[in-house]
Amino acid sequence: MSIEAKQEEIIEEFSVLDGDMEMTINYIMELGESLPELDDKYRNEDYIVKGCQSKVWMHAYLNNDKVKFDADSNTAITKGLVSLLIRVLDGETPETIMEHDIYFPEKIGMNRFIGTQRSNGFAAMIKQMKLYALALSSKTKTGA
Repeated sequence: MSIEAKQEEIIEEFSVLDGDMEMTINYIMELGESLPELDDKYRNEDYIVKGCQSKVWMHAYLNNDKVKFDADSNTAITKGLVSLLIRVLDGETPETIMEHDIYFPEKIGMNRFIGTQRSNGFAAMIKQMKLYALALSSKTKTGA
């Protein structure tokens, strides 16, 4: 499934919630519960996403030239937010990740639900994922 198709699927899911603040927040937190447990060796300052209000740890690696992301957060809502990004970007090539815009947050009106500080943190998570993709793209080209 393409990045666009994954984003459209998320937009459709959130449209069913009809802008209900409480239902949306609960849904985002539920999504975070689906994230696999992050290995403790990645729960340190080297893997912290800078710019997030909450603690977010993120690790990325290549598997068959596709980027795989692992992440966790110390808050349920932020864990749900990062799970949405992983859903969209996980399993894509580094080049695909770098080339595509993440537009679903704007389309679902995420700012209304999470506020300015979390929106800034969400942007920091996207930036970190693209930086990981950039770093990993050199490994696919050099075979490292």
